[in-house]
Amino acid sequence: MAKKTKLKMIPLGGLHEIGKNMTVFEYGNNIILVDCGSAFPDEEMPGIDLVIPDITYLRKNKEKIRGIVLTHGHEDHIGALPYVLQEINVPIYGTRLTLGIVEHKLKEFHLQDIAQLRVVSPGDRVHLECFVVEFIRSNHSIADAVALAIHTPVGIVIHTGDFKIDTTPIQGEMIDLTRLGELGKEGVLALCMDSTNVERAGYTMSERTVGMSFRDIFKDCEKRIIIATFASNIHRVQQIIDAAARNKRKVAISGRSMINVISVANELGYINIPSNVLIDLEEINRYPANKVVLITTGSQGEEMSALTRMAFSDHKKVEITAKDLVVISANPIPGNEKLISRVVNELFKKGAEVIYESSLAEVHVSGHACQEELKLIMALTKPQFFVPVHGEYRHLCIHKELSELMGISPQDSFIMDNGKVLEFSFDSAKINGSVPAGKVLVDGLGVGDVGNIVLRDRKHLAQDGLIVAVISLSGDNGELIQEPDIITRGFVYVRESEDLMEQMRDVVCDAVFHSVNKKARDWNSLKSSVKNQLGQFIYDTTKRSPMILPVIVEI
Repeated sequence: MAKKTKLKMIPLGGLHEIGKNMTVFEYGNNIILVDCGSAFPDEEMPGIDLVIPDITYLRKNKEKIRGIVLTHGHEDHIGALPYVLQEINVPIYGTRLTLGIVEHKLKEFHLQDIAQLRVVSPGDRVHLECFVVEFIRSNHSIADAVALAIHTPVGIVIHTGDFKIDTTPIQGEMIDLTRLGELGKEGVLALCMDSTNVERAGYTMSERTVGMSFRDIFKDCEKRIIIATFASNIHRVQQIIDAAARNKRKVAISGRSMINVISVANELGYINIPSNVLIDLEEINRYPANKVVLITTGSQGEEMSALTRMAFSDHKKVEITAKDLVVISANPIPGNEKLISRVVNELFKKGAEVIYESSLAEVHVSGHACQEELKLIMALTKPQFFVPVHGEYRHLCIHKELSELMGISPQDSFIMDNGKVLEFSFDSAKINGSVPAGKVLVDGLGVGDVGNIVLRDRKHLAQDGLIVAVISLSGDNGELIQEPDIITRGFVYVRESEDLMEQMRDVVCDAVFHSVNKKARDWNSLKSSVKNQLGQFIYDTTKRSPMILPVIVEI
């Protein structure tokens, strides 16, 4: 292949945002994808279940795609797979736990029989046409995470995935700094590095710190202990189980995702559950409160999560009382602070003791590297070019500044946008063009059928309500047959607003009476007239702007 061919790096998600990580690497007629993640909907997306990347570019180039390479099993890195695989079915490479979680997810979509899952281990290399992908052992808040060294015709690109440096991991070994250093000596063309914790100085604490806190919490505690954490944090769950077994407590699990992940981890040997420790959720009331631990989902205050349902007395099997100690073993994902605060307040109302911030006890450590760890990776790999990834815009900017402290010149560090194309040669890099990129909204079984107009209408309905004006007209002369029927939802309480309802009927009647087009059966003009006049009247009277839907019935 001609040396003039450029290596293209195209992020389709994960930049200027937290979540839906997906990056395209393209050389000639070959493409590989790094990760395939989803994101949570924000407050501006009422009713939306999930957000996934726009794969328009991948559809147009599907014949070039040689495989999808996964760094780890978190939703923001694997959550879009069921949707992407329905259109682009290529081999998927990941470690045992990562693909175990993926396989469980694909079963829900009945895709497990068509998926091409290829298990790899740290140290393995996979040849995908002109790309050779090397998997490097890493540390994160989920087991079996890897970084990637992508060997390309123009040089080595290191993609860290989400990582931290944990010198005392719960399971396995620390991140393979030796291999990263060796690659640095070989020569690294570009480094793409996790930016999530770039605002934090120092080092991220080891996961074992949390285990020590659990030991202190469990010691002499006479209450039932309920711990909410991320379902995917197998090491955290293992430490909870260890603390429970040490204090002769039984452990019950609540929350579908928690049950699923623990089941997969247990089956694959990533978690060790002593015999006679695990009990069914229905059995918890058979034991004294000081002999039970409940591990649950809901650390982010999600509306339908197990902990939220417990807090609001909506859980079928668990009732929170003053005999409970609730530990929220997670920091809020940006945007979830209000949800968590709401749950914590309800737990306090029920008399429970609540540990909900790391400042109260070290019940959570991050899975992402802080500044000193980021600088160490830069020092080891000595990249020619630097691309901060996985973070909001401020994170990318701060990470670029950090790279400059490490000797990388400003013109060799790139703050990218989703969809921008970064082209590399042996000794140069520049942003050159863009491809379609954005957010595809998943609502129930619908993928991409909800756009900005539908979201605008949903927000309009939520903020101002709905008024339906049903107008019955004569098919002979277009005259009103009966008084218009006004139906409202989310606007006013009808029984207490009879005068206003009567005035709205009068406005509709007046609009129909003065319409010049009703005899010509120009119902669209009539609807527009009713909508405008009724809308103006309501705004003048109430200073509200509900959605107005005129309905004409011709009799």
